[in-house]
This record gives sequence, C-alpha cells and structure tokens, in this order.
Amino acid sequence: TIRAHFSGSAGQSFAAFAAPGLNFSVEGDANDYFGKGLSGAELSLYPNKLCSFIAEQNIILGNVALYGATAGRAFIRGIAGERFAVRNSGADAVVEGVGDHGCEYMTGGRVVVLGVTGRNFAAGMSGGIAFVLDEIGDFADLRCNREMVELEPVTGVDAYALRELVEQHLHATNSALAEKILSQWDSYLPLFIKVMPTDYKLALQRMAKEQQLAQTKQLDSVLQD
Repeated sequence: TIRAHFSGSAGQSFAAFAAPGLNFSVEGDANDYFGKGLSGAELSLYPNKLCSFIAEQNIILGNVALYGATAGRAFIRGIAGERFAVRNSGADAVVEGVGDHGCEYMTGGRVVVLGVTGRNFAAGMSGGIAFVLDEIGDFADLRCNREMVELEPVTGVDAYALRELVEQHLHATNSALAEKILSQWDSYLPLFIKVMPTDYKLALQRMAKEQQLAQTKQLDSVLQD
C-alpha cells in the first residue's frame, strides 16, 4: 500500500483512476473531477488544521467529483460542488453537503451526504444507494428528483452500514460533524433519508427470491437423498 499526504490545493482530476492500494489524503482543498474514474483507492480531503472556518458550512471541493468511479472510497470534510458522484458505479463516498445534480446517473456504490443537497438530486439514478441527512425537512419536496427513486427511512442493515460509513469518515478526516452525529446517533438516524432507485430495488428483490428458491430446492434435494 502506498500512502501519500498532500498539503495545499489539488488541481483538476486529482487521483484520477487511482487504483487499489493507494491512499491519498489532501489537507487543503481540491478542484473539479476529484477522483475521476476512481478504481479502488481511498481518498480523503479536509481543511488545513489551522483554518478557523466551520468545514461543513464551506465549499472545499469543486464540481463533478468521482465522475464515473467504479470502486474505492472517498471522504470529504466539507461541501462539494455540483454533480457530485455523477455516473458513480461502485465507489463509496461521504461528504458534508453537495451542490445541484448530486448522484446524477449513478448506477452503483453508496453515497452519504451529511448536510444539504442542491436541487435535482438523484436525477437519472438507476442503481446504488444514497443516504441524505435532512435536518431542514425539504429534501423530498424541493431537492430530490423522484422520477426514478423512492425515499425510505433508514432501518435494519442499512442503519449499520450508514453508521459504519460515518465512522470511517470520522477516522479519515477527523470530522467534527461526524463526531457530533455519532455521539447523538439515536437522534440523528431518523433524520436520514434513504434514496433507493425503483428498478434497482425490484432487481434486488427478484434476486433475493431467486436465491431463496434455489436454497429451498437444494434443501429439498438433500432431504430426498
């Protein structure tokens, strides 16, 4: 594993197509196409430790981050610009707010937004899952494009997966917001909304039924023998 720590401002397409085994952390800020085509690496971005501003209230990352990512993880302590995780097909990401068109045309992976989104979130989203912290309460009516997705509460195994991602975000970025959410988890969990593509949900349900049927047939075969 190669670990690299950067300080300052990262330019366009930082860590593009970064492969498994790479771990890049940036103490500063980054421009557009951060993690473009991410292919298995782990990225983290957070403000300089001497900065006095509140990270979750300020933009730290440009537009179109994680465009076309296929695998890997990204943790951003701060707000990202527009079209965050557009066409993401397999990477996991945690960010503390996004601009317009977040998770546009997403087909896989998991995205956690610990803050406000811009308008038109999840437009054309056909796969993957997003978890959005909706403290204001206007996400469903004003910010989400619901043509292809359903909005659900976060329960069961999803709640465990969400908490694990928030814990990883805290570990990678030392996020004060993540620390606050984890310390008051029972209060914050009901404020999260699960964004689930309708067709993807049906496909998962169909696969689960087929798997159950196969297991039943296998058990029947064993009993007959």
